[in-house]
Amino acid sequence: MRKKRISIGLLSLLTASVTFGQNWTETKTGNWVKVTNKGGQTLGYSPTSGVKLLSDKGFAFKDLNKNGKLDKYEDWRLPVEVRAKDLATKLSVEQIAGLMLYSKHQPIPAAPAGPFVGTYNGKIFAQSGANVSDLSDQQREFLTKDNLRHVLITSVQSPEAAAAWNNNAQALVEGLGMGIPINSSSDPRHGTRADAEYNAGAGGAISMWPGSLGLAATFNPKLVQKFGQIAATEYRALGIATALSPQVDLATDPRWNRASGTFGEDPNLATDMARAYIDGFQTSTGANEITGGWGYASVNAMVKHWPGGGSGEGGRDAHYGYGKYAVYPGNNFQTHFMPFLNGAFKLKGKTGMASAVMPYYTISYNQDKKYGENVGNSYNKYIIHDLLRTKYKYDGVVCTDWLITADETAVDVFLTGKSWGVEKLSVAERHYKILMNGVDQFGGNNEAKPVTDAYQMGVKEHGESFMRARFEQSAVRLLKNVFRVGLFENPYLDPQVAQKAVGTPEFMKAGYQAQLESVVMLKNKAKALPLTKGKTVYIPKRFTPAGRNFLGMQTPEKLDYPVNLAVIKKYFTVTDNPAEADYALVFIQSPNSGGGYDSEQAKAGGTGYVPVSLQYGDYTAQATRNPSIAGGDPMETFTNRTYAGKTAKTINSSDLTMVTETYAKMKGKPVIVALQVSNPTVAKEFEAQSNAILAHFGVQDQALLEIMTGAHEPSALLPMQFPADMKTVETQAEDVPRDMTAYKDSEGNTYDFGFGLNWKGVIKDARTATYKKPVLSMK
Repeated sequence: MRKKRISIGLLSLLTASVTFGQNWTETKTGNWVKVTNKGGQTLGYSPTSGVKLLSDKGFAFKDLNKNGKLDKYEDWRLPVEVRAKDLATKLSVEQIAGLMLYSKHQPIPAAPAGPFVGTYNGKIFAQSGANVSDLSDQQREFLTKDNLRHVLITSVQSPEAAAAWNNNAQALVEGLGMGIPINSSSDPRHGTRADAEYNAGAGGAISMWPGSLGLAATFNPKLVQKFGQIAATEYRALGIATALSPQVDLATDPRWNRASGTFGEDPNLATDMARAYIDGFQTSTGANEITGGWGYASVNAMVKHWPGGGSGEGGRDAHYGYGKYAVYPGNNFQTHFMPFLNGAFKLKGKTGMASAVMPYYTISYNQDKKYGENVGNSYNKYIIHDLLRTKYKYDGVVCTDWLITADETAVDVFLTGKSWGVEKLSVAERHYKILMNGVDQFGGNNEAKPVTDAYQMGVKEHGESFMRARFEQSAVRLLKNVFRVGLFENPYLDPQVAQKAVGTPEFMKAGYQAQLESVVMLKNKAKALPLTKGKTVYIPKRFTPAGRNFLGMQTPEKLDYPVNLAVIKKYFTVTDNPAEADYALVFIQSPNSGGGYDSEQAKAGGTGYVPVSLQYGDYTAQATRNPSIAGGDPMETFTNRTYAGKTAKTINSSDLTMVTETYAKMKGKPVIVALQVSNPTVAKEFEAQSNAILAHFGVQDQALLEIMTGAHEPSALLPMQFPADMKTVETQAEDVPRDMTAYKDSEGNTYDFGFGLNWKGVIKDARTATYKKPVLSMK
């Protein structure tokens, strides 16, 4: 049958379905047209994009490049590999460079101020009269001028706004070049608070789940896979087809401030959780499946951070120059590969492996055994080319972490360039070095010119045909992840459907149940729990001192109740007088001493390096290595980063006072402590003043109250050790899991990995039998 090109001009005036022949119909849906192929794929296109339809053997196809013929990449009947390779050969160098970009963070609507500010027709977005779902000037520029097609979505005003923005953006790019759709992504956004990997990442009505450590605390991979399935459904309703998760770094140093985003420190547990999470996100079934487990319900998982970032020296984090070095005093480098090699790359589902990988910022110090380079992981040929690509044969997308090609401006600033170890290279040279290692994409880079400049460097060194082939190799990898999830066929959404698909009662219930299953009971002296409902409780207010958030923006001091009193009053009568109370409920958070660097001390002439403390009281470092294993930064005149003899002060030390003062005021009446855990905590400071302790990883107040009052029996287990004291923290090796002396409480229980209580006592079940075995290294 001769291929036919069908005009769509008339359809822009129609709202009813129109049938063409016997195999397909068109329906106007909002500002886009839905094409239903009987026995084939459903299409969607915008009347404003200029795209027309082609007919072949009774089926409809989108003429995305407007050449009047059905190209292989437009033919949804062909395998993804064939389509991606066909399109890659048709793209210009500039278009491939655009595919290699991953945008800076994009809130919907655009932010009125701060690092993610956006304008509309030159005016501040909020003051411009633009609709919430309109594209900002900056977004239009990087989509059109720089050919960017991978957008990182952060906060959204509502699911409807996210869907409408998606449709506007997809309509714009559909009319450009080859009609490549946008592949939007998100950091984790299902927490009960806005405390994802990047705090701007939460927003919009969505089901609420415990954080990653909370999921790990369930010791239940099946629950985590269910989370992935539900989260993927909600992501796709928001127009998001890639998850910048899971974070499978082993949190082998308890001080690391990203531990809360991991599945804990145990490689076996983290491996099983990684596999379950990705299978949940990537797998489509039934009518949603296109082929090979991929389809319209699938979300690409970008597993991170290869080769593992949880062993920063002194617990410091590589978002900052002061934390750029990961160290391996226990010679345990390869154990950190386990969640990738045995989990993310060996899925049980049809998709087989995580479709993308993000290396971490860190310099994996002295681990390059072939070339001897101490450079950031994306820059390291041994870690990317020799290990990930060659030895372990990973052929999915590799995307750098954000801002690694920009210049460093300060050792203690979050939003600065992180070109660790290659500071002397130009920006274009950094891009070239990364590309030659086998990396495909640049996180947080909106501009294509450094990529095209890198291409020219490759042409000069290797010739045009070599460099063209290298670019097409990355283009194929990137395009496969767009084809697999059906975006070339239909990237459009119905905002009303999106609103109903996100945060459904079923999803909210599943998330809440997971929260209940994620709370660990550490102590229950004389069966203080469960409490009797209707009794009177005393809750001390919590003081938060003035400070700065992760972006460096000032935050005011605050004295307020740490929980929602309206929820509390559904269970108890609340009093401000401890003498009237039957029980005291004290809500505290893990000690926070900062990231291990004191900017004021550095300005005064010191090195700036201080301990990261896991106790509330002041901690002066002892038994600390001197000199440090690693060191050196262009902003520093020294290489020894030791903090021996230095003192760390915890900014929330008043949390400890809340417990001890309340214990004294209650005069022997039960004191129940709820500890929100972001890092392992030295419990000896407050354990004896607590009748019961619940450890949680970010849950709703109601979930804690359900456990406190006996409506739900605690069942979770610690996904990491709680240290006996700071000495064991100092003497453990940053790269070795489960190597601390765990705290033993006044009841004789040890707060070790896999410990937890239920109403009967210490939990011993199939989970503890499976995961409390000794750690097996990959050496």
